[in-house]
Amino acid sequence: MNRPLEGVRVLDLSRILAAPFATQLLGDLGADVIKVERPRVGDDARQYGPPFLDEPGGNESVYLSANRNKRSITIDHSSPAGADLVRELAAESDVLVENYRVGVLDKYGLGHEALHALNPRLVYCSVTGFGQDGPYAARAGYDGVFQAMSGLMSVSGVPDGQPGAGPMKVGVSMVDILAGLYASSAILAALRERDMISGSGQFIDLSLLDCGVAALSHYAQNYLVSGQPAPRRGNGGFGGIPSQAFRCADADIFVVASTTRQWSALAAALGRPELADDPRFAAVSARIANRDLVLETLESIFAQQPAAHWIAALEAADVPVSPVNSMDAVFDNPQVRHRGMRVAVDHPTAGSVNLIANPIIPATTYTAPPLLGEHTEEILTRLLEKTPNEVNSLRESGAI
Repeated sequence: MNRPLEGVRVLDLSRILAAPFATQLLGDLGADVIKVERPRVGDDARQYGPPFLDEPGGNESVYLSANRNKRSITIDHSSPAGADLVRELAAESDVLVENYRVGVLDKYGLGHEALHALNPRLVYCSVTGFGQDGPYAARAGYDGVFQAMSGLMSVSGVPDGQPGAGPMKVGVSMVDILAGLYASSAILAALRERDMISGSGQFIDLSLLDCGVAALSHYAQNYLVSGQPAPRRGNGGFGGIPSQAFRCADADIFVVASTTRQWSALAAALGRPELADDPRFAAVSARIANRDLVLETLESIFAQQPAAHWIAALEAADVPVSPVNSMDAVFDNPQVRHRGMRVAVDHPTAGSVNLIANPIIPATTYTAPPLLGEHTEEILTRLLEKTPNEVNSLRESGAI
C-alpha cells in the first residue's frame, strides 16, 4: 500500500492550500510530484507566517502542511523559455494540477487544450474558486468566502437567542481541505479511466464553491426535502440527542448518547436511572422534541463534577465521550501516538521536523517539503536531459 502510484508523474503548478494538498496526497501514495514555483518567491504559502520553521519566506507552516513528498523546481512560466520548460515537463507527466484563475495559463500556451495536444494522455486538473464557466467564473476567492457562500457558515455557530449568536467560520480552512480530497479522488479516477478504458487524459474542472455546497451533505439534503434551513446548533449535533459539548466543573467534554441503549447507559452513569424511562426522554423522537429540556437537565448534572470524573464513568458505561482537546492534548493522546499521526522527517536546513501523517497510509515514508528550487538542476538534467550550459543559460535569462 505504501507506493501504489509508483511510476506516475504529477506536474504541480498550484499554490497555497487546496490544490497543493491534493498533490501532496498523490505524493504520499508514491507519485513523483514536481512542484513548479516562481523563481526567488516560490509558492505564496511560503510567506504565510509566522510561525516559520527557519526563516521568513522559506518554510512557513502552511507550506509545510501541503508540500511533503515533492520536488521543487523554479520556473518563470511567463517567459517564453520558462513556458517551454513547463511544456517539456508536461510532455513527460501523467497529471498536471493548477489553480490559476480561469484563462491565465491559456495566455502562455499552458492551458488544457494546448497541453492535451502535446500529451493526449495528460490528466489536467484545474482547481478554481467558481469553476471554468458561469457568472462568477472570473472571480477570485478564498476559503472563508466559500464557507460563507456555500452555506457552511450558516449552519455553524451559536444558536439564535444565545450570547454570541451568529454564523461562524469553521476554524480550519475546511473547503480548501475538502477540495483537495475531491481533487485527488477525481485524479485517481481519471488515471484509471485513461489506463483501463479510453487511453486519453481527461480535463477535471473542480470548483471550491461546488465542494463547499456538496460538503453540506445531510444538512443540505434536509433542506431540499423540507424547504427549511437547518438552525445553528453551536456545539450540538443535528441528529440524535444528546450529541453535544457539555461544561463540567473544570473543562468541556463531548458526549453522544443517541440510541436507546446509550441513553439508558448514560442515565445510569450519571446516577439518574429514572431518566431512562422518563416519557419525555426515553425515545429518540421524544428527546429530539424536548431537546432544550434534555440539554438543560444534562448541563446541570455535568456541572457538578470535573471532566475526568465523567469521562471515566461514561467510558465504563460504553457511552461515547471525549475531552475537548487542545492541540497539545491531541498529540499526547495515546491513540494518536499509537497510530503514528505525528511523524519526524529530516529537513535539509532545520534538522528533524514534525509533520502530520497521511491517515490512509500512516506507515509510509515521507520526505520533507522541499526548499525553494531544491531540485531544479536535478529535474532539468536528469528528466529533461539539459546540459550544464543549457541550465546556466536558463538561469541567466531568468527562466529558472
